[in-house]
Amino acid sequence: RAAAPNAKLVCDANEGWSFETLEKIAPKLAELGVELVEQPMKASEDLAPLRGKSYPGLVICADESMRGVLADLDEQAQCYQAINIKLDKTGGLTHAITIAKRARELGLKIMVGCMVSTSLSMAPALTLAAAFNAEWVDLDGPLLLAEDRTPCVKYEGSLAYPPQPELW
Repeated sequence: RAAAPNAKLVCDANEGWSFETLEKIAPKLAELGVELVEQPMKASEDLAPLRGKSYPGLVICADESMRGVLADLDEQAQCYQAINIKLDKTGGLTHAITIAKRARELGLKIMVGCMVSTSLSMAPALTLAAAFNAEWVDLDGPLLLAEDRTPCVKYEGSLAYPPQPELW
């Protein structure tokens, strides 16, 4: 924390916690300055226990539960305070924009995330993140590859720079 005092701390539980675990550790996570917990519970078991729940100082974000289906968003908004929009799940930028617009209408915060993929996939995701002023952006997919395409999105430290026209 001392080395990066302005960094946003997030925790991706990847469906690994029970509701009881979330209830027990949520206050401590908020106390430690964690802003967001991504998909704490299994997507198949999350909606009923999370409906109407909130944890002061902590945002709970749907990831695996956010399958990119617009029709699911109204129910998810009753259970989560944020959604992770991944273009791979939405089928592309056009549907992702529709989902982001509806998410904002419902008062949800937005994270723009990705799967492991090249800069060609990150470019429209960066555009989405900027257009909707996403609170969290996790677009490190190309950094997990042995080799990205050329040209590529430029990464410098924790920053990703908008793609040059040659990428498109």
